[in-house]
Order: sequence, then C-alpha cells, then structure tokens
Amino acid sequence: MKKIFLIFSLFLFATNTFAQSIISEPEIAEGDSPISQAQIAIIPEPVSLMKKAGTFTLPENISIQASKSEGLQQSVAVLSERIERATGKFVSSVTTANHPTIKLIINSQSDNQLGAEGYKLNVNPTQIVITANKPAGIFWGVQSLIQLFPVEIESKEVVANVKWKLPCVDVIDYPKLGWRGLMFDVARHFFTKDEVKLFIDNMVRYKFNLLHFHLTDDEGWRIEIKGLPKLTEVGAWSVQKTGTFGDFIPPTANEPRTYGGFYTQEDIKELVQYAQDRFVNIMPEIDVPGHSLAAIASYPELSCTPEAVNYKVRSGEKIMDWSRGAPPTALVDNTLCPANEKVYVFLDSVITQVAKLFPFEYIHMGGDEAPHNFWEKNDQVKALMQREGLKTIPQVQAYFEKRVEQIVVSKGKKFMGWDEILEGGVSPTASVMSWRGIKYGIQASKDKHNVVMSPTDFAYLDYMQADQITEPKVYASLRLNKAYQFNPIPAGADPKYIIGGQANLWTEQIFNFRQVQYMLWPRAFAISESVWSPIEKKNWTNFIDRTEAHFKRLDLAEIKYSPAIYDPIFTVKRNADKQLMIELTPEIEGLDIYYSFDNSSPDRFYPKYNGALTAPKDASMLRVITYKAKQPMGRLISMPIAELQKRIK
Repeated sequence: MKKIFLIFSLFLFATNTFAQSIISEPEIAEGDSPISQAQIAIIPEPVSLMKKAGTFTLPENISIQASKSEGLQQSVAVLSERIERATGKFVSSVTTANHPTIKLIINSQSDNQLGAEGYKLNVNPTQIVITANKPAGIFWGVQSLIQLFPVEIESKEVVANVKWKLPCVDVIDYPKLGWRGLMFDVARHFFTKDEVKLFIDNMVRYKFNLLHFHLTDDEGWRIEIKGLPKLTEVGAWSVQKTGTFGDFIPPTANEPRTYGGFYTQEDIKELVQYAQDRFVNIMPEIDVPGHSLAAIASYPELSCTPEAVNYKVRSGEKIMDWSRGAPPTALVDNTLCPANEKVYVFLDSVITQVAKLFPFEYIHMGGDEAPHNFWEKNDQVKALMQREGLKTIPQVQAYFEKRVEQIVVSKGKKFMGWDEILEGGVSPTASVMSWRGIKYGIQASKDKHNVVMSPTDFAYLDYMQADQITEPKVYASLRLNKAYQFNPIPAGADPKYIIGGQANLWTEQIFNFRQVQYMLWPRAFAISESVWSPIEKKNWTNFIDRTEAHFKRLDLAEIKYSPAIYDPIFTVKRNADKQLMIELTPEIEGLDIYYSFDNSSPDRFYPKYNGALTAPKDASMLRVITYKAKQPMGRLISMPIAELQKRIK
C-alpha cells in the first residue's frame, strides 16, 4: 500500500511540476525569443502582476474598442499615437467589433478593489483588455500597457525590424494614495506653456496625478491678475544672469529687465484643460507672506518697509542671510505686511481669480521661510500685536495665515500651506504640506490636519543627486537610494489624514527644461513607486533593474535623465600615517570601478578599484569611471586631490 501511495505521489508531483512549467514558461514559436520576467519593467510596481504562458503579437491593422461616451478618448488617443508613431501600423478606433485588438472597458458594476484609479490589464495571445471603474483607471492601465511593449515603442519615428511582441500577463493595480504629486517651480525661472505641457506628459507616464504649480516668488510673478497689471508688467521680469544663482552681482540700474514671462488667464485655462484630459489636477501656489518680492516690487504699498519703493524683482543676487539658520535674516524685506489691510484686499482679488481659474479643491498659499527681522522692528506690526494680543512673531504669522485661509474658504476652496503655518497656532481646517522632514506631518496628522508628505530628506529633487564635482552645487544631496526609501505614511502618523505624497522641484539652479528632466528622472521613479505601490512590493534591486530598462525608454523618447547611479560615492579620511585614503562606493551592484592618478583617462584596462586608495604624494587628480562587463556606464569623473582634502572630516 505504501509503495502504491509513493508511486501515486511521485506521479502527482511530476504532473504538477509539468503543469507549472507550462504556466511559468512562455510559448516560443519558431523565430521568437522568450520574454523573461526581468524584461517586464513597469514603474511604479503594480499591486499584482502574474506572467502567463505565451506572447501577444501586434497585428498589421490594430483596432481599439472603447465607448465614445465614457471619457476614454484621451486613452485611445495616447495609445493610438504611440503605436502608430513607432510601429508604422494603422490603428483604428471603434465602438463595436467582433474581435478588437485592444478593448478598453468601464465596468458596469464597480469593482471595489480598484477604486477610482485602479485597473485590470489582461494580455493574452490574441487580445489585450483593460478594465476599470473610471476613465482615470483606463488611462493608468494604458501607461502600464505601453511599458510592456518593446522599448522601441518610445521612438518618435518608425523603427524597422522590431518584433512587436508583449508578454502575456494579468495585472491588478491601484494606487496607495490619491494625491501623487510633483511640484514645478516656474517662478525662479520661467518655463513656457509648452514646456509645462511636456512636464505633464512626462509625469503621467509614471502615474503622477497632481501638478503643484509654484507660480509666485521673489524672482517672478507668473500669473495674470485682472485689475493688478503691474504684477506681470513689473513682477514677471528680471535681469538675465548666467552662472550660480544666489551668487550673482546685484544688477545695475540700466541692465534690461527682459528675462522672465507669465501665463495669461487663457494660458492657465488651456493648461488646466490639458492636465484634466490626462487625469492630472493642478494646484496653484501663491507664496505669501514671505517670498513676495515680485509682488512688492510691483506694488510697494504691500510692504511694511518704506524702502520697498526702491525694490526690484530679484535676479539671483543674495537677499537672505541663512548663517544663523531659520528663519533667515532678510537683507531686503520680501514679506507682505500682516498689519496692512491693503494686503488682505490685494489677496482677496488674487485668490478670487485664482479660484475661478483652477477647479482643484486646494489653493496652496505658501507660508514658508518668512523672515522676522523687519517685522520685529516695525511699528505697524507692534501695534497689531498689541491690538490682537499677539505675544510672538510666529503668532503674527499665524494671524496672517488665518485671515488668508478665511479668504480662501470664502471662495469655496481649501487652504494649504507649508509646515511653518503650524507655528504660532493654526486653524483646525488648514491642510499642511510637510517639507522640513516628516515629524511635522506626523504631528499634523495626529492633530487631524490633512497632510501631504514632501520631506526634504527624501523628496527634494532640486538637491544634488551625484557628486558636486559633476553638477550645479546645491546645499544638500539626495541620492536615488535615499529617495526610494520615502514612506509617505510613516510610523506614528494617523494614516487617515495622510492624503498624499509628492516630490518638489525648485528651480533656482535650473535654467532650462533639459535640466528639469535631468533632475526629475530617475528620482521621480522612486517617488512614483513610493506613493503608488504597496510598501511590501518595494525592492531596491528589482527597482534598479526596472530603472535601467526605463533608461533605454527615456533615451528613445529623448527625455534627459541623470546617470548618477553609475557614479561612485567618494569618501575620504586620513590613515594613521596621515595619508589621504579614498574610498569609492557604488550606489548599485554589478559595477567595476577603474581609476588613474596620472592625469590620463581610465578605461577598463586601467587599475581596478578593490579597496581604499592612497593618493600618491604628488598626484593632483584622481579620475574614475565605472563599467558593467565591458561597457562603460558612468561618467568620467575628474576629482582634484585638493577637493578631496577639503572633504576630510
């Protein structure tokens, strides 16, 4: 009996193993190449992805079936345009068909698992089907589908000799957070309407759905306000400077103020519609009471300081002293006067028009980095403090914020500000964007404020992402690995009040749109996965594999990105003999580092790094480059020994 049972058990095991091999291995027709799991590289990582047997081959004539009445036109348009452009195949859109190539289906009965933005994607050998409860889900499903195509789908022209095959998969996917944002600062440097559209096109590839539009600052007022023409006649223009922002020589009186620009209200309407068509909301930010020099240069009566009549829009010269930390000491008064009733009349006019232009429920009113030194000595502010019983300057700002929130709420909108608004007391209904670390967001969530997490230590994409020898110097660094550790719902927070997470791109040191892209990608991949994917699905090694696959896609799409993950991290110290010791640490696995001290440019035939290097006594330059197998991966970095000596701690 035992022998019969053993034989039967072995038969079951063999049968099960054979069945599993059928499920896990794709069918390979003659001339085909297998599509491995590693080649499936969707960012952000889906909730569930099951690879099935077989592949789908794109036919010569492709039909996409979708109802015309369900808001699916943009999904059809995006998918059709991408397929036709890269493959040269004909794509037709139909409402009914016997066996369409691709079906986009809105569920007749809601699937509670998917919510408003989730989708199911099924790729079978003969058909592709995307289902969702809402059109947004279909749109995000289309983004994942495009990522299943061969990388050549990203080409802007027809690519020959490509086998347009997709792996057969079942995907179930939905976001962790409803607010998945990128902040774009167009105040420090102006970016055109078409560049903002391109920013939106880039962000939706990775399922970001919120554009935080930073429209005003010391360097420019970028939105037309009817009845306040000087905001754009004066406030939108500065002197063009090239070099390192913040260190520019103050402009002379006769230098032309022709650098900048603004969006008309018609431009704003066009951008809002463009974003909505792609399931993106735009949240405007009018940054007050600090960061307001462009407004004050336009209307000096908004300032507490009489000298404001001589102020100009900032062109990148130093206006703040940060040597004593936050808040900074202002060299010019860039704050709206909280004790001046004209300020609230001004803001009422601005917010009224902004509220009409942007349908999104929130208006961001800034509140960050307001200096105190001009307020502390101002008689109007002292009188306000006495009249209102305010004991401290943070309470003065809290008074200002509460009045601004009342204006925002009166326009049917919700008020949001940077986490400084928590200081001095804040309205219970104010929403908080936590940027100075996660602790302010945690506390705000416990106090029942809605919170968006965007902490500097994980989500500030203007920070350096490689060694400062290779890119514009900023006061802090943020490597891809650190960005990938972003958890927008940290321990200790009340998750009910964490409504979203986002990354911020300030543009002081970013002068053109190619640099915008360079700073975004691939770190925005990491943020995307942090706000969309379940935390248990995050895996650094797997993420890097997918990131490298997407580098090929970005190359073909002509989107710039940073190759910083291939650059080693330099660490320096002195040994017991006081010799300079240099350690080179790769950020990712699988890289070999080659180096030279003799002023020549190393390749893979040079010495290979195997441990800490001792700089030769008379060497003046260390040059390094990374390889994977026989291919150069990183940039050739020329590091002066004098620079390394400065870094010894």
